Amino acid sequence: MQQREEKQLEASVESLISRVAHVKNALHSFIYKLENEYERLTWPSVLDNFALLSGQLNTINKLLRNEKTPSFRNQVIIPLLLSPDRDEDLAKLTEQRVPVFSHEIVPDYLRTKPDPEVEEQEKQLSTEAARIGPEVAQKQIQTLNKLCSNLLEKLNNPREDREAENAAMRQNKPSFNPTDTNALVSAVAFGKGLSKCRPPGPVAPGHQGQGQMMSGGPTLQQVTIGGGSGQQAGMGGPVAPQQQGQPGKMPSSIKTNIKSASGSMHPYNR
Repeated sequence: MQQREEKQLEASVESLISRVAHVKNALHSFIYKLENEYERLTWPSVLDNFALLSGQLNTINKLLRNEKTPSFRNQVIIPLLLSPDRDEDLAKLTEQRVPVFSHEIVPDYLRTKPDPEVEEQEKQLSTEAARIGPEVAQKQIQTLNKLCSNLLEKLNNPREDREAENAAMRQNKPSFNPTDTNALVSAVAFGKGLSKCRPPGPVAPGHQGQGQMMSGGPTLQQVTIGGGSGQQAGMGGPVAPQQQGQPGKMPSSIKTNIKSASGSMHPYNR
């Protein structure tokens, strides 16, 4: 009975090794195509490779679940010899992946449970998942589905539609503030919102018109010119009446200023 179980175990192990070798060859071929034939590789070909790998993995699962296959969980592997030296037979058997069977690699290759850190993270995730109620979980699921649907819709839309949509958004986006524009036009055209500036202190009689112009906004001041003599009245000041038949006389101060100005413009006086 024991010999029969041992033979059945050996046959199952050999069949499992053969199936795993097929998966390894399929993976090697697929990786080679991805690295060297990516320019000629098409999406249907990639799907075919994935389908082949998926079928082979399903075959291994069926083999492990078969009633005739002994339970490998009941089998215990005990390392009989650990050495830091290189083992050529082990390197050849593992295709140079495991050249040494030492204390450092045994916990990784013979581990039947995840690392303690991974187990701790799984416990934390399980605890957080248990805290979330069904209503909150359903809302999160709906939000995630909505985001995925929007993303798929954008990816499925043609590139031209996305570019046209972006261009329309850029055109419709306002580049100015209508309120500021209206305020600026009202200030320039009607003086709305401008503060009235009046110089402090009493206004001199000769500058009365100028003060009115500054306080009352943009106005025009009439200037009277004497007939023929070039006499000009001061802006906003009173105009002296002239007698008929007598030409207007220029004040002496203005004559002096004109004379000095004309003398300074002479090239020899610079």
